[in-house]
Amino acid sequence: MDTIQFRTNIKCSGCIAKVTPSLNELAGEDNWEVDLQSADKILTVSTEQTDGKKIKEAIEKAGYKAEQVA
Repeated sequence: MDTIQFRTNIKCSGCIAKVTPSLNELAGEDNWEVDLQSADKILTVSTEQTDGKKIKEAIEKAGYKAEQVA
């Protein structure tokens, strides 16, 4: 299983609620989390099926920014 990380502007539980349906569909429930305590609001996704581009597009479609971290 691969882990992909993104720097985001997701900053609260309301923001997380907005992206939850898309991320659950792409990565699966319990396969992703956002660290709201970090300054960069890091989204970590563990998945075998989805590439970073699709995850980024889903986050941006929900109205947030995402930049993949190396």
